[in-house]
Amino acid sequence: MTGFLILAFLILVAMVVSVPLATRFGLGSVLGYLLAGMAIAPLLAALNVDVVALQVFAEFGVVMMLFIIGLEMEPRRLWDMRGKLLGLGGGQVVLTTAVITGIALLDARPWQTAVAIGMILALSSTAIIVQSLTEKKLMRTEGGEASFSVLLVQDVAVIPILALLPLLAMPDLYASSGGPVGAGAHHGIDLTASMPMWLAAIARIGAVAAVVVIGIYAIRPLFRFIAAARLRELFTGAALLVVIGIALLMSLVGLSPALGAFVAGVVLATSEYRHELESDIDPIKGLLLGLFFITVGAGIDFDLAAQIWQEVVFWAAVVIAAKFVVLAAVGWFYGLREQALWLFCLSLPQAGEFAFVLIAFALANFVIDSALADLMLLVVALTMLVTPLLFILYDKVIAHSYCKGMEREPDAIDEENEIIIAGRGRVGGIVDRMLQTAGYTTTVVDYDSSHLEILQKFGVRTYYGDATRPDLLHAAGIARAKLLVVALDEREQIDKLVKYAVQTFPGLHVIARAKDRNHVYELWAYGCRDVIRETYDASIRIGRSAYEALGVDRQNAIAMAGAFEEMDRSSMLEIAEVYDMDIPPMENEALVAKIRELRARWDPVLREQMDEIVKRGQ
Repeated sequence: MTGFLILAFLILVAMVVSVPLATRFGLGSVLGYLLAGMAIAPLLAALNVDVVALQVFAEFGVVMMLFIIGLEMEPRRLWDMRGKLLGLGGGQVVLTTAVITGIALLDARPWQTAVAIGMILALSSTAIIVQSLTEKKLMRTEGGEASFSVLLVQDVAVIPILALLPLLAMPDLYASSGGPVGAGAHHGIDLTASMPMWLAAIARIGAVAAVVVIGIYAIRPLFRFIAAARLRELFTGAALLVVIGIALLMSLVGLSPALGAFVAGVVLATSEYRHELESDIDPIKGLLLGLFFITVGAGIDFDLAAQIWQEVVFWAAVVIAAKFVVLAAVGWFYGLREQALWLFCLSLPQAGEFAFVLIAFALANFVIDSALADLMLLVVALTMLVTPLLFILYDKVIAHSYCKGMEREPDAIDEENEIIIAGRGRVGGIVDRMLQTAGYTTTVVDYDSSHLEILQKFGVRTYYGDATRPDLLHAAGIARAKLLVVALDEREQIDKLVKYAVQTFPGLHVIARAKDRNHVYELWAYGCRDVIRETYDASIRIGRSAYEALGVDRQNAIAMAGAFEEMDRSSMLEIAEVYDMDIPPMENEALVAKIRELRARWDPVLREQMDEIVKRGQ
């Protein structure tokens, strides 16, 4: 027991230390887990921990990942994306496999091994890319959507790759191992091993069909029965039962457990229990995947890396260069240009985390030998480590150069109005329209040149420029303006403009857009006395609609929402007096005490007001 606790303690410490650090530095959680495994490798060796056996257990996290991927892939969604998926995604997988296979053949590898290398290295890292695109707010861009489409196809391509790898078994490797092909693939019993090939094929097809039938006719009634018990832990247990049971069925017929998990996930993608399944399994999947990557990192042969580092660097460079060329060709053919094409090419040239699984699978099925497996593991790890550098290259060089090329001088403002609006996005645009329709003239400044070009087509006059620049504000006539509306999107820009305007022009009325409640207090501390939370009014209206949906008539619902709003606004004034920007809100004892005091004072009063409003309505 003590040994287990020591092992668990080491792994969890490595997780909670390295992963947040890696994420903070933009390296991604997967690399954090890999680095954690590398860090504790000497300790695991000193404790005589069987890393391979631990990895076998952790591989179940991969099975769970495939199940969740299947849950997210509704057949209708796949059909709507068929063009981009088959074109970009399918083209990338096929062409990359062909190119890397050709390179491996030039390196005098057997054709079976060369094909396996091509298929394994054709895949990219879903975990790293999706996280990086999301963090950098690039997921909704043209290049980001194209990259995601390729990743989606790659996730599906894992299944046929797992099915094809055993067919590439090398007789020489099989003979030298002294065991049946695929014996180590799943570390279990294969009931089809002694069957004729045609009968084994029928059995495997039947097993997949059984998974579909079970998913449609058995799993949903099971969850319906379990849900009636209203025990969360029982539902989690049932979800694990389904995944483990299907994985076991696949293993017994010599197929990948991941295949069954994926098929079951797709079948249940339209189920009413889909989200519950995801939420119950995802934490367990995350921990097991983390453990899997840690074992991968711990299993890297550093002595071998030191000996063959030149070969590792060479192959990593070859893989990145080959995939970059293929991505550029495929992306160009399907209409990606300039910045979007660069993002597409620089996002996907690394090998993916699933390569670790496929390498182990290929080794177990006698497609590659252990020396090549060790080399490929090092190559995959290095390409993944390089990925953050490629995103930095995109941010600092590619994106910057395109932005620089699109920069223009601020517009000359040839009018002075009493009202200046900084920012004409989804907030400033509505404010400007309301003022214009009421007969007021405004001077609107925005820094998004592409957005301004669209507005010009509709006859909307907006000046291009950075509203936080004092010289531009003076050109706009801020010294003589009566009202400044700060409707910028970025919090830092809002703070900069508000501080300057309030301190420099005390007689100017400033209305500032706040991102959240704490931002309200900060702007109040700067001296701004007219602060509007961007989601506040919408939240009040939603609450009012909730009252109406629960049977309160419209007039009473409006009165109840008004009572809450009056109480909330008055309490915020008192809280603002004790807010300190130098102290985090949760550590500000005076702030916490004031909020508790106000809730104790106001909640009973507000409840009495609400009851009185309801009684008047009855």
